[in-house]
Amino acid sequence: MARRDGDGFVRCTCGHSHWGLHGAAGLLLVRTDLEQPSVLLQLRAGWTHGGGTWALPGGARDSHEDVITAALREAAEEVGVDYSRVEVRKIFSDDHGNWRYDTVIAFAQDDAGIFAANHETSEIEWVALPDVGDYDLHPGLAAHWTTIAELVRRELSA
Repeated sequence: MARRDGDGFVRCTCGHSHWGLHGAAGLLLVRTDLEQPSVLLQLRAGWTHGGGTWALPGGARDSHEDVITAALREAAEEVGVDYSRVEVRKIFSDDHGNWRYDTVIAFAQDDAGIFAANHETSEIEWVALPDVGDYDLHPGLAAHWTTIAELVRRELSA
C-alpha cells in the first residue's frame, strides 16, 4: 500500500502516541437487518497499532479528507465496505487537543459487501450491540464504548 500524507505517529497533548498526523477516523457500522442490531468489529492483525484487539475499521486521516471520507475510505480498504450501501448517522469525537479520533456511526440494511480486504485484518465479525463490551476492544474504543453504544441506541430509536 502506498504511503499517504496522514501516515505517522503524533504525541497528543495528553502525552499519548497516536497513529495519524491529521487525526484518525473509523467506521462503526451497525447492521439493522439481523435479529439484533449488530456492529462490525475487526480483529487487528498482530503487527498493527493496537494489534490483537477488536476495533473498528479505520485509520489515519489524510490532510485533504474530512472525517466521513477518511472513515469510509479506511473501511473500504480494510474490510471491503461498499460505502454506497451505508447511511452515515452521527459522529463521535475523542478530542486530545492536537489529535482526535472520530467514530463515524453508520447503518446498513445488509452486510455492505464486507470481507477481510487487507493484511491489517485478521478477522471480522458482526457482534450484537449488547455483546460488544465483552470483546477485548482496542483501548481507545473500550474507553468510550458506553457513550458510543448509547448514541447508537438513540439513533436506532430515532
